[in-house]
Amino acid sequence: MEHPIILFDGDCNFCDSSVQFIIQHDPAGYYQFASLQSDIGRELRAKHSIPEDVDSLVLVDQKRAYVKSDAALRVANHLTGLWKLAYYLKSFPRPLRDGAYDLVAKNRYKVFGKLDQCQLPPPHIRKRFLDK
Repeated sequence: MEHPIILFDGDCNFCDSSVQFIIQHDPAGYYQFASLQSDIGRELRAKHSIPEDVDSLVLVDQKRAYVKSDAALRVANHLTGLWKLAYYLKSFPRPLRDGAYDLVAKNRYKVFGKLDQCQLPPPHIRKRFLDK
C-alpha cells in the first residue's frame, strides 16, 4: 500500500462532501479513496477487523486502520493550511472526541441526505479512487 486509503460511505452526501474537501486540501495526492461498499473496502474491513457497524470514515495505512475521531484527526494532520491544527484535538480524551464524532455520524443522513450516485471526479483525481 503506497498511500493511506480513506474508506467512506458511498451513499452519504456528507461523506462525499468530506472526500471532496480532503481532495481540495490534499493537492499532493497523499490519500487514496475507496467506498466502504466496494470490493476493496470490504477486503480492507476484513483484513483489519473493522466491524460492520462502522459506516463512516476509516483510514487505513500500512500498519493498521483508524476509525472515528482517530481517523478524522490523522487525515487532518496531512491536509494543507490550518487544518493540520485539528490534529491537536487528539489531546482530548477519545470518548469525548468519539462522542462528538458519533453525534455527527448518527445524524448525517438526516441533515445532509443520501446520494443516488457519486459525482464523477476529473481524470487527474479519478486515479486516486480505488475500485475493484
